[in-house]
Amino acid sequence: MTLVQLALAAYIAAVNILTFSLYAVDKRRARLHMWRIRESTLLILAALGGSLGALLGMHLLHHKTKHPKFYLLVPTLFLLHAAAFAYMFWRASGGN
Repeated sequence: MTLVQLALAAYIAAVNILTFSLYAVDKRRARLHMWRIRESTLLILAALGGSLGALLGMHLLHHKTKHPKFYLLVPTLFLLHAAAFAYMFWRASGGN
């Protein structure tokens, strides 16, 4: 694995772990009627590469699944990220 691929994999892992964690924190705070994490923060993290973490948070935690901007945008971002990251890994490995 090249240095570029390793850095990209580390970034993807970190942003997805952070995003999933914030979904979990927000879900817990919602149940406890506490201060919540802004929806814009959750969506920005999904847009910055954390779409897998957001998608897992939505489905495993049953969080934000009834909001159209989440159930439409997050899967779309996931598909775009999967394609973009696959392309970047392919290019970094010497693909033509």
